[in-house]
Amino acid sequence: MTINLADNVPRNSYDLAAGATQQVFTVDFEFFDDADLNVYIDGVLKTLTSDYLTADNNDVSARTVHTSGTDGFIHFTSLITGAAGNSKIVITREIDIERVTDFPSSGPFDIGSLNTGLDRLTAISADLNDEIKRSIRLVDYDESVSLTIPEAATRAGKFIAFDSTGAAIASSQGSWQGNWSSGYTYAQGDLIKDTSNGSIYIANTSHTSSGSQPISSNADVAKWDQLIDLTSVTTSENNAASSATAAAGSATAAAASATAAAFSDDWAVKTDGVVNDGVTTDYSSKAYAIGGTGVTDGAGLGPAKDWAIETTGKVDGTEYSAKEYSIGTGDNSGMNTGSAKQWSIGGGTGFDRDTAVTGSGGTAEYSAKYWANQAKNETQTQRDVYYGAFTNDAAAEAYQTGAAPTGNAGTVDAGDLYFDSSNNILRVYDGTNWNNAAADTTSFATKGFSIAVAIAL
Repeated sequence: MTINLADNVPRNSYDLAAGATQQVFTVDFEFFDDADLNVYIDGVLKTLTSDYLTADNNDVSARTVHTSGTDGFIHFTSLITGAAGNSKIVITREIDIERVTDFPSSGPFDIGSLNTGLDRLTAISADLNDEIKRSIRLVDYDESVSLTIPEAATRAGKFIAFDSTGAAIASSQGSWQGNWSSGYTYAQGDLIKDTSNGSIYIANTSHTSSGSQPISSNADVAKWDQLIDLTSVTTSENNAASSATAAAGSATAAAASATAAAFSDDWAVKTDGVVNDGVTTDYSSKAYAIGGTGVTDGAGLGPAKDWAIETTGKVDGTEYSAKEYSIGTGDNSGMNTGSAKQWSIGGGTGFDRDTAVTGSGGTAEYSAKYWANQAKNETQTQRDVYYGAFTNDAAAEAYQTGAAPTGNAGTVDAGDLYFDSSNNILRVYDGTNWNNAAADTTSFATKGFSIAVAIAL
């Protein structure tokens, strides 16, 4: 199965008009297990089996079980009726991030399992991409700051805001506290009026106030930012000018952000050359994944897909893919010899057991299967000459000529041997009869002693 990257958004959304009914809904993206799907009706997560089932067809009366790795349908166990103001049915995919296949370090390579594994990885990437695009994110060029929000007790009843470094905080910004007073606990973002001159301040740090007004001479002046200074019109004008400058800077930054956003799609899916956003020049994620101009067959490059399954040549001009090293398809001259499959079962494009994997004549090297067969034949040759231990000639001949597996299925030939266990002697066949191959020496010591005594006397 191949997942179409251009049509791999793991989310379907349907509007059901008030009073309208429907029981079957299409899932137009691939999923592998029923548990991969989340099904919502008006924001309420539904339960597999009790609320709905998956299927390969849209016929409720003749539902067929969904085929793993394909799109399909949702069959609710009963008709869904649109609520007042319409109902929203949403189907999303959320595949568990886990490895479900493992491949051997040698031997045949299961391409079907590999493809399924790659499809699952592609689907998981699409799931994560869908979640990431729906989240609050920093722009790529922003410096690293903490976006961790404070604990519940600190942020309760407040807004999420950002401090002077850009870090996330819990703030009461915009909360009007009225006239400033001593001994009051102010939260960051609180607004107050300095009654001594009418100026308006905003707290930039949470603190308990002390001292007296005006704020400009208070010991905690650094914990306040002046928003409106009614003591000097000139100061107000200057502040207005500064604000205009800051606004212009913000506009410039916004334009830069828009430019970065415009390149985000290119960094994801462009396959007809490099992406140049004015800061970085490189190829897109899709090009590195499945190929594209400059990546496919590029020196020192090559897409991930080609490194996995390419069999028509070298991936980057110097090396072959994992599949080619594994099975040696013979589609290119570089890997006609030496693949894992050839070293395992036989050489040549036909993987013949008796064909050398590399070399010829005295330098030929053969597969493991060839040498296993040679060892088997050598063992049989030895068994054809030496039968083992038997009690007599007839028993030895019965074994040699007997059918497998209890017999050797051979013939009795001159030079054949067996050990006569009844007389503890080796016997040899001369082509007509069995003869002792060596004399019984068990009594040699006794007889030799008797002879020596006789000579002495």
